[in-house]
Amino acid sequence: MSDTKPSSPPDADLASLVDAMLVSYRNDSRAHHINRRYLPSRDEIIEVVRLLLQILYPGYRGRQDLTDDNIAYHVGELLSTLREKLTRQVQLSLMCGAEAVANADFEPCERRAKSLAREFLGRLPTLRARLILDVQAAYDGDPAATSLDEIILAYPGLLAITVYRAAHELHVLGVPLVPRIMTEWAHSQAGADIHPGAEIGPSFFIDHATGVVIGETANIGSDVKLYQGVTLGALSHPKDVGGRVIRGTKRHPTVEDGVTVYANATVLGGETVLGERSVIGGSVFITRSIPSGSRVALKPPELRVNAPDHDEHESANDADI
Repeated sequence: MSDTKPSSPPDADLASLVDAMLVSYRNDSRAHHINRRYLPSRDEIIEVVRLLLQILYPGYRGRQDLTDDNIAYHVGELLSTLREKLTRQVQLSLMCGAEAVANADFEPCERRAKSLAREFLGRLPTLRARLILDVQAAYDGDPAATSLDEIILAYPGLLAITVYRAAHELHVLGVPLVPRIMTEWAHSQAGADIHPGAEIGPSFFIDHATGVVIGETANIGSDVKLYQGVTLGALSHPKDVGGRVIRGTKRHPTVEDGVTVYANATVLGGETVLGERSVIGGSVFITRSIPSGSRVALKPPELRVNAPDHDEHESANDADI
């Protein structure tokens, strides 16, 4: 066998490819960040999330030898690092938006980023109190859970809810880009896609998490439980006269207090309301409002089960098996 290494592309071919790529960049300004300086770092934002998880659930992530004697120093160190990293990423996200404006003044972005980061950090005690209710809701709602420790350490639904609640506070404060990067990271980790703009009440539980989708304008009350594969989505996307999607409208459902939605149910539309204490069965498709206290289910499908000694010729003709 020959041990010769594959030759590199000729310089002329490489130069031609570079020229072709440059033509692509110049012909379409979308999907590149050339001649612009400011952009938040996805990696740094994920580090912000990891710091938040350590602060919100001390002892479960990061350092595990915490005691009453060292907790104050530990949390102070985490908060200081978080403040620095979050302020920088918020500032970059603000500057990224301002950069598109001619003769933009970036100095206010730094002041505003510090103010927003300070406001967000001040909300952490309240945020943690709400998350404890979510942890308890998971324990109360899942008979397979053996402890709160198991839920905090292992449940993907709690991870998705935790990151959502932090991102939602930043979204409410008007921080661009950062909240969405946070929740999409959680989506990749937990399998649940919760837009940071959604409004979700206390004691929220997502069982199994995989495939859950909650849209930007969804409103969810307290003590709501969703199973895997549930979609709270838009029925349609209204467009303007130019054919562009109209943004900022109520497109996603409202789920009132105490509702349970079972696996793979799809609920669509901004005017759709699931009334309080309703139970929505698995795999249903809902595009209209459901009164309070309702039970919604599909008719059971017809099943045929052939005994082991069933005639092979009949089995071959049973198209519905």
